[in-house]
Amino acid sequence: MAEKNHRLCVSCRQTAHRNHLWRVVRTYPHRKIQLDYGIGRSAYLCPNANCLGAAKKKNRLAKALRTAVPSEIYQTLENRLQSQSSGKLG
Repeated sequence: MAEKNHRLCVSCRQTAHRNHLWRVVRTYPHRKIQLDYGIGRSAYLCPNANCLGAAKKKNRLAKALRTAVPSEIYQTLENRLQSQSSGKLG
């Protein structure tokens, strides 16, 4: 059994503490997609290029959230990846 604060990545299916994953939320009742906060259906994604690429290519976030995910969400996550990688280099 997974620990209380562990979640499953929709892309690679690995479990990790929820603080180490990105949270994508379909809010209730407005069905708006947003990152990190909100009440509603959530999907979690590892913060790496492989998981993000597979989730986008295979539409895994949309399937988990049961609604379309706007391209702006993917762009925001790609920007986060770039800022993380540039932070590690500096």
